[in-house]
Amino acid sequence: MFTDWGFFFSSELLQSEFLNEQRDDMEEREAAIELRQKIEDQELLLEFLSLLKQRKQEVAERLQHTISFLCSDIEEVTKKQTRFKEISGAERGSDDCLTSTFPSTTVVDGEDSTCLGTRKRVRQGMHIDECDDNMENDQKSQGSFLSKSSRLMKNFKKLESAYFLTRCKPTYTSGRPSIRHSPIAPNDGRGSVVLNERSCINNLALKEQGRDSASAWINPFLEGLCKYLSFSKLKVKADLKQGDLLHSSNLVCSLSFDRDGEFFATAGVNKKIKIFECDTIINEDRDIHYPVVEMACRSKLSSLCWNTYIKSQIASSNFEGVVQLWDVTRSQVLSEMREHERRVWSIDFSSADPTMLASGSDDGSVKLWSINQGVSVGTIKTKANVCCVQFPLDSARYLAFGSADHRIYYYDLRNLRVPLCTLVGHNKTVSYIKFVDNVNLVSASTDNTLKLWDLSTCSSRVIDSPIQSFTGHTNVKNFVGLSVSDGYIATGSETNEVFIYHKAFPMPALQFKFQNTDPISGHEVDDAAQFVSSVCWRGQSPTLIAANSTGNVKILEMV
Repeated sequence: MFTDWGFFFSSELLQSEFLNEQRDDMEEREAAIELRQKIEDQELLLEFLSLLKQRKQEVAERLQHTISFLCSDIEEVTKKQTRFKEISGAERGSDDCLTSTFPSTTVVDGEDSTCLGTRKRVRQGMHIDECDDNMENDQKSQGSFLSKSSRLMKNFKKLESAYFLTRCKPTYTSGRPSIRHSPIAPNDGRGSVVLNERSCINNLALKEQGRDSASAWINPFLEGLCKYLSFSKLKVKADLKQGDLLHSSNLVCSLSFDRDGEFFATAGVNKKIKIFECDTIINEDRDIHYPVVEMACRSKLSSLCWNTYIKSQIASSNFEGVVQLWDVTRSQVLSEMREHERRVWSIDFSSADPTMLASGSDDGSVKLWSINQGVSVGTIKTKANVCCVQFPLDSARYLAFGSADHRIYYYDLRNLRVPLCTLVGHNKTVSYIKFVDNVNLVSASTDNTLKLWDLSTCSSRVIDSPIQSFTGHTNVKNFVGLSVSDGYIATGSETNEVFIYHKAFPMPALQFKFQNTDPISGHEVDDAAQFVSSVCWRGQSPTLIAANSTGNVKILEMV
């Protein structure tokens, strides 16, 4: 009885409106919570998609701006090319010797032309129309040339960055006009195609100068691109075999060419200055090359520098802090300067005043010398070791030097108390500095970089932004050499390699690795302890000499 009643009561209770109402509310709340969660999930997705769309729109706008930017530059370059063609055609049409045919084979674009490593030649008897057609065909094939250049395509991203950097800084090069006027050549019966084209292009450039500042980026970037692509490798012209068996260490610390590029000197820890005739080394294949002059010193040598005016005069510095002036023809010391207290790392003759010599030392001082006096004529005191000194190319009134405090100092020598400006950007010792031109300076550091600086902005006292940084070589502890020529920058590497950069681009244009031959097997072997210790260009030519830490000296040529 109670059981039936209980069952009835439980059944009624479960079916009661009170309980069912609570259960319905709970289901509704759960459904509402689930719906709200779905709404929140959709809102989250919508927010993500909206943010993604916004960012992609920003990228698209920037890309559209870049495309517009490029279209504008393409249009500008096309206009310049058209103007050059029109004036070139007008000049040809007005020249009596060009009215019908070219009398002989003539180089239209020579070695100093900003072409992509090619030369267009006009064949004898070719009419002007045929020449123009060929030039157009050359331009049509230019795209395929660029696409086939593996070196260019490999570094395309870096070239792109260099383009935008140059494009945004139209004052990248010196503020002075870079136009060179060709000298008036005598009529040698071959016509005057080259002279007329160059002179008319120069005149056109002069007319356009200042007309459109937006196109100022074209010349420096085009020059850099053409020079980057002009050479494909470094070729060994000669190996200098010295055979100095009396010294176990033959580390070459310094290389230097004379004023005419006829002779070069080597110096290092073997305490000798050796003078070699460059063409003899190149042209004569010998088991051992003997120097034309050899001068012995009392101490290890750190630096050499030829006088830019007196051909037979060379200066040296050594690890004992002595600066010596030598007469090469008589193989004797002309004078000794002993005011430095510690090792002298670097010396430099002024090109503008060849009686002026500067030296930098571990004693934290820069000394200025006159070769006509036995004492210094000026001293700059600093708090850190001075590792390199350099005069500008066109003045003896200014001097730059690099220091172990990671900085470069640029002085007006009429005021030795404070620098005209300080260049800040390296984070380790500045080992070398060289002037690329009258206002641009390149520096090397054991922080693995080279940096290019614009001194035309030195009125700001501190320059903390180089206009270019070059990377690719390895340099963390040794002095590996630095040399400049016609916009090309050569440096050594602790990977026993030579690297060539062009000032316009941050990546190497060329590189060459020193290889060692095992005397027993004859096979080439690698030695991780070896490094390239010095490099030097032969004037403004594509030839340079490089030496490594074992005294191996090679004459290299860009080809």
